[in-house]
Amino acid sequence: MVERPSEAFPNVRRLRKRREFLQAQRTGRRWASSHFVVYLKPNGGRPARLGITVSRKVGKANMRNLLKRRVREVFRRGLANFPAGVDVVVVAKSGVSVPGFSEIRDELSLAARRADRSTGEPGGRP
Repeated sequence: MVERPSEAFPNVRRLRKRREFLQAQRTGRRWASSHFVVYLKPNGGRPARLGITVSRKVGKANMRNLLKRRVREVFRRGLANFPAGVDVVVVAKSGVSVPGFSEIRDELSLAARRADRSTGEPGGRP
């Protein structure tokens, strides 16, 4: 029997603490798309990590969880697009419908290209 590699989203790829989210939002580069505001912050060479913020203004719990699951899955499948050494915080905008996988993929791909082009300098907003 051939053992398949795990497709899990490990803890080392997640932002888990409030201070990590706040630091990325305060000192990271900011990029806005139609559904999200994405903050990109260098993390000192660790693997690319993801944090997702979805407020109650976006919708009820099932909508918020659906959006988080979709963003997490697009990030997990597109890890090769994000360079190592960057923390990504995705903040969902309120008042928009839950986008499909293709829309999320397109918007996060643009963020990944911006992260790849960045010099790694913290602070400074484009």
